[in-house]
Amino acid sequence: MEFARSKEGIFVNQRKYVLDLLDETGLLGCKPVETPIGLNLKLQPSKAEEGVNKEQYQRLVRRLIYLSRTRPRPDIAFAVSMVSQFMHSPRPDHFNAVYRILRYFKETPGRGLLFKNHGHLQVEAYTDPDWAGSTLDRRSTSSYCTFIGGNFVT
Repeated sequence: MEFARSKEGIFVNQRKYVLDLLDETGLLGCKPVETPIGLNLKLQPSKAEEGVNKEQYQRLVRRLIYLSRTRPRPDIAFAVSMVSQFMHSPRPDHFNAVYRILRYFKETPGRGLLFKNHGHLQVEAYTDPDWAGSTLDRRSTSSYCTFIGGNFVT
């Protein structure tokens, strides 16, 4: 993680980790995309005959989970949660979704969070379910975010 302190506050990012990941996957020179996931993308479970390199998929998704959980990349949290559901039986379209997230990093390698002093420690939380969004079992997926003192923390 990289930290930079200024008059505005403390800026945290993982630019080097993202660039190393792009270099390792051979996507350092890829064409960037503006969003980490396609609009209305619905991933389905794998069929037995459709095999891909499961270990490579799991390794990439684990690295994405690390990025989304260690703070400065809340913008990829939803996309990573979608691709992580298929760790045990990935399909080619699951790999495509992972590579789209990586191509999004090309557009935003230094994106992070700025923590400012807003003069208060008020806690705010928001949630957003998709109400039966799964095409498989009609379960809902919910997400949330929490702010303390006006700064995003979870």
